[in-house]
Amino acid sequence: MEKLSGLSHLFMTVFLYNFSTFMVIPAITDVTMSALCPGEDECSLAIYLTGIQQAIIGLGTLVMMPLIGNLSDTYGRKAMLTIPMSLTIIPLVILAYSRERYYFYAYYALKTLTAMVCEGSVHCIALAYIADNVPENRRASVFGILSGISSSAFVCGNLSTRFLSTPSTFQASASVAVIATIYMRIFLPDSIGDGGVSTGRNSKEAANVPLLDEHKGSTNNVRVFKTMPSFDDSISLLRSSLTFSQAAAVAFFSNLGEVGLHAGLMYYLKACFHFNKDQFADLMVIMGIAGTISQMLLMPMLAPVIGEEKLLSIGLFFSCAHGKAQGCISGLCSFGNVLSPLVFSPLTALFLSANAPFHFPGFGIACAGFAVMVAFVQSVMIRAVRPNSSSKVSSCDCEEP
Repeated sequence: MEKLSGLSHLFMTVFLYNFSTFMVIPAITDVTMSALCPGEDECSLAIYLTGIQQAIIGLGTLVMMPLIGNLSDTYGRKAMLTIPMSLTIIPLVILAYSRERYYFYAYYALKTLTAMVCEGSVHCIALAYIADNVPENRRASVFGILSGISSSAFVCGNLSTRFLSTPSTFQASASVAVIATIYMRIFLPDSIGDGGVSTGRNSKEAANVPLLDEHKGSTNNVRVFKTMPSFDDSISLLRSSLTFSQAAAVAFFSNLGEVGLHAGLMYYLKACFHFNKDQFADLMVIMGIAGTISQMLLMPMLAPVIGEEKLLSIGLFFSCAHGKAQGCISGLCSFGNVLSPLVFSPLTALFLSANAPFHFPGFGIACAGFAVMVAFVQSVMIRAVRPNSSSKVSSCDCEEP
């Protein structure tokens, strides 16, 4: 019962956090254009600055995500959730105060720095929290519920933006971010054991897991950067199973395409169809509703059709070195965050300008969509995995069928 209560508080925390971050997305394009290119609907400077910001954030999270995932195994999910949720508040407060050019530059700089820690880390730790507290045979459904809650927050956040002015949007976003952090600190129970290991394992079992084998001695004496997994650790994770490597490929190409779409779609719609905040919000509400339906309704329907064990394929690996596995996947997504804007932002700016080699304003968006299609094809090729019946889940001894 305590674990179920903890999950309900986790879901509320994720909802509030995502609500606050998603509700500014429809407004940020107009704010950026107004600060950098007042009165214009096409601005290459805005596209390039957005792409540079995403690349820097992706490079930072490429380093930070494995570290955060690993530290959450040692110091607890709740402690590590506090850091990104608190840092998220700072840039929002700046734009809540003013959206003039110099304030925008201050927001841009602080957002770039804080997002290196915040981007994706809350979702990463939330998945690890679920892996700590939910039995393996139920994780696929709970992962789907978490994604559905995130999609619901996306819908609610964008819907609220539709009826708020731009200043009120950022003020409300900053306020909800503060509420989310306070709620998490007060109500969310931690999922860390007395021995400094996640509740899914005891200290003796953790000692037998190679991916969790740190320097001998007390956990309290482990230094922060000693807990950062090496490149060899990540490679070992990827080589541990074909299924895990396929899941990593899906995460990479999906993130590559989605970031590319996010980087170019807003400016494409602004330049070609003169979209504003309200129209961006309408479009995102439609997208969010579709995502919510697919996650919360289709996932339970697919389980009896294609088999529960295939839906659990990725979840099985989340039960092995929870934080590190999440950090590895998030690190690959972060690499996609670095690569995507370096590729798609120049394409978007080029084909929206008068210097395009041929008339195809949405060429960059089409390329990003192709990357998402690669992820989809790879996802249907994932094979189910099953745990070795002679070993415990905590030993990560998983067999391919």
